[in-house]
Formats: sequence, structure tokens, C-alpha cells
Amino acid sequence: MSLSRGLRRAPRRALAAVGVLSAALVLSACGGDSNGVESGNSTNFVTSKGGISTAPKGERASINQIAGETLEGEKLDVADLKGKVVVLNVWGSWCGPCRAEAPHFTKVANELKGEDVAFVGLNTRDANKQQALAFEADYKVPYPSLYDHDGKLILFGFPKGTLSPQGIPSTVVLDKEGKIAARAVMAIDDTKLRSMIDPLLKEK
Repeated sequence: MSLSRGLRRAPRRALAAVGVLSAALVLSACGGDSNGVESGNSTNFVTSKGGISTAPKGERASINQIAGETLEGEKLDVADLKGKVVVLNVWGSWCGPCRAEAPHFTKVANELKGEDVAFVGLNTRDANKQQALAFEADYKVPYPSLYDHDGKLILFGFPKGTLSPQGIPSTVVLDKEGKIAARAVMAIDDTKLRSMIDPLLKEK
């Protein structure tokens, strides 16, 4: 391959990657409630009528790297939270369902202070951090959020075929070994959130 031909192809590959990322985010943006039943025979999970998918212990996948800078400018790596149940919530300040579920997440995060649980937001598609920080202040969010403006952490942080985020908002809960145990692809209340967390806290 000539150097000039390789240089011509490189931008195309970059544009294709950006296109895939943009399409994924556009198609999944701000989803509503989902009560469908989904068969998970090929990926070892089932979905209840409440829209929460779970993976049995021993058949759960590990996440890829999810690390970066928080809205407050601190470094955070989800891998460092191993040993705790980790709640990963995908949100944006522009998203109506995200605003609807925010008080429930604040409530549960405060209820579980002192327990082996860590909450991490994945903030996406906010034009700047100020909008997201204002959202956190409005809802008194007590936990950090990684700033993922272009959605790369969301798109590449979860292996294909696993309980990955499929919309905004989405919530993925990791067990204490850092493996993907449960997912909701809709706005959820405190009861549904606790139903994803509490069984994992009891696991040995």
C-alpha cells in the first residue's frame, strides 16, 4: 500500500468510527419505559416484565476500562471500586427521564451510605460541564459522575453481548467482583433500583 493511499483511508476509518458512535447515541437517546420480555439464551440473561435484566452469578462478564475525569475534575477508575457493588447510571441534564429518576438515585445513594455500594454517574452529551454540575446541584446528587461527552466510555466500556447500556437513561449494576449483574434501560424509581442492588449485597 502506498503512503498516499493509506493517508486517504485513515480519515475514512476515523469518520466511520465517529459515525457509529453518533448513531448509537442518537438511536438510544432518552428512552422511555420498557416492559417487554426478552429472551437471553445467547447471552445468559433474562429480562423481567419490569424491564430489568439480570445475569446469574458465574455467567457475568467483566466490564472494559471505564475511567476518566469527573465533572469536578477528579480522576476516577471504576476498577478501583472492586469489592463493592457499583451502580453505573447513564444520564444527561437535557434528558427528561433522567430528571425524573434523579431524586430516586439520590435517595438510595444516601440510604446506602456506609454499605459496600458505590454510585458513579456517566454523564453524556452535555455541551459543557456547567450544565451537568447544575443538574447535580439541583438534585443534590451525592456521588461523582465521569464526564463522557462523546459517549466513548459508554460505547466501549461494556463488551458486546453483555448487559450494556442501551439508552439514556440506563443503569448497570456490577457485583463485588466488578462483573455486570443487572441492567435497566429506562428511568427507574427507588424500589426498582434497590431490587437491582440488594440481592448483590447479600452475595458471598
